[in-house]
Amino acid sequence: MSDETNLTLDEFAPDEGLATEMMVNMGDKTAADLAPVFDVPVHISAVLGRASLSVAQLLHLGQGSVLELDRKVGEAIDIYVNNRLVARGEVVVVDDRLGVTMTEIIKDGDTNA
Repeated sequence: MSDETNLTLDEFAPDEGLATEMMVNMGDKTAADLAPVFDVPVHISAVLGRASLSVAQLLHLGQGSVLELDRKVGEAIDIYVNNRLVARGEVVVVDDRLGVTMTEIIKDGDTNA
């Protein structure tokens, strides 16, 4: 192992960022390195849009009601993993089923919302 990956806690000043925020040479990592977390369940949501209604308006909805969302046709949808925005994408049809294709990965703090 190189000195870049052999770091101890006493080498970090209190005002330095977290280890995950630092540029550290981790060598050649593969998907097999993530094997311990492969079975951890995650909740994925693809949000087409949002709407605000009063309880009275909600009670008046019925079969065939149209609910106007805050998105325009063709606008990217938000993809959340465990309630955290991680990507934007587009709705696609695959074998008569709806799916989502990711078109943009969201970095921390880059939500542009």
